[in-house]
Amino acid sequence: MSQAHPNDLLHGITLEKVLLALVAHYGWEELGQRIDIRCFNWEPSVKSSLTFLRKTPWARKKVEDLYVWTFSE
Repeated sequence: MSQAHPNDLLHGITLEKVLLALVAHYGWEELGQRIDIRCFNWEPSVKSSLTFLRKTPWARKKVEDLYVWTFSE
């Protein structure tokens, strides 16, 4: 059988891993500039960001899209 999702960069990656990779790559300040949401700009933490992103589909989509755009090369 072939791979299930060979072109899906997010397949098998948790939201936490996505967020940690973006924070490591950009830092909270630049991440907050790229995606203007309060949990990135005001006292950012992984826990509060994950809570918000899990409850807010449009914000999660922006984070996932940035991850794919950043690490697709």
